[in-house]
Amino acid sequence: MRIAFMGTPDFAVPTLERLCESRHEVVCAVTQPDRPAGRGRHIRPSPVKLVALRENLPVLQPEKIRGTDFHETLAAYSPDVIVVVAYGRILPPEALKVPRLGCLNVHASLLPKYRGAAPIAWAIIQGERETGVTIMRMDEGMDTGGIVAQSEVEILEDDDALSLSNMLSAMGADLLLKVLDDVEREQKIVSTPQDQSKATYAPMLKKADGDLDWQQTSEQIICRMHGLNPWPGCYSSVGGKTVRLIDADLLIAREYEGFHDKKFRAGEVACQWPGRGPVVRTGDGYIVLTRAQPAGGKPLSGDDLLNGGHVRPPMRFEFERRKPEPAPVHEPEAEAETESGNETEPDAEDET
Repeated sequence: MRIAFMGTPDFAVPTLERLCESRHEVVCAVTQPDRPAGRGRHIRPSPVKLVALRENLPVLQPEKIRGTDFHETLAAYSPDVIVVVAYGRILPPEALKVPRLGCLNVHASLLPKYRGAAPIAWAIIQGERETGVTIMRMDEGMDTGGIVAQSEVEILEDDDALSLSNMLSAMGADLLLKVLDDVEREQKIVSTPQDQSKATYAPMLKKADGDLDWQQTSEQIICRMHGLNPWPGCYSSVGGKTVRLIDADLLIAREYEGFHDKKFRAGEVACQWPGRGPVVRTGDGYIVLTRAQPAGGKPLSGDDLLNGGHVRPPMRFEFERRKPEPAPVHEPEAEAETESGNETEPDAEDET
């Protein structure tokens, strides 16, 4: 079949690569325009563009799709199916009508849970024990189309957003190829409507999401560290300096029997654990920081944090007293859809 591919970040790369290796013909690759990236803010092509150029595919980079005649450009390639993987724009109705058989989206959650921009991060933050990928037939809504296929995976205790994204991107590529075989055989896309009553929403990540609230439980804090790694990262101020918090271990009661009766406050460094790291009070117990990055420095082990004096008693992590964000249970009518491991924030206009 003739496939038009639309995607932007690293998450989309395995699917494009598998399509190029398959018997299907990838007729073009549509991706976001080159953007400033990195500390130097140098203009860089998207990961999808780099693969498309390597495969000698026509590359299309429209600034906008909605309200333009871009659908006519797509139609000139006569695709049987459009495959969308974290492209970064919502497709308007005229674009959805271009392919002969329809549009398929690879989404990094078990829909209808975690529709929206950051399904991987929010699944980890909310303490989910499993997630997966969904191949969805696209409609005019945001991740509201019929479910074509799904595949589940366990979220491991040491998974972060990057490791889980890598796993799901490979799973999504495999599942999509199986779906395309079915579509080619049946010459149609067969899907099942989503149960709208079970829909939850995973909003786009913001830098402020990484400002850690030490009044949360130990498990919630560790889940947030993992869910926001690598972007935007969890951070907190201690000793007048900002520290990026990468990983921590949960302490059980018998591990802190020697100091649990002291009146430590949330965020306070209770003691040093030689060989492991600083022990910090949380909303319901204690965690030991095992990996963190001081401002302007490199990531350090917990023991190096102690030895360097970056985090030690009687320091206390500073934070604003605020209520934790509620679980993502609502779905706004218009939001960003940049998803599945895309660590950059999309443009405000016509986001997806």
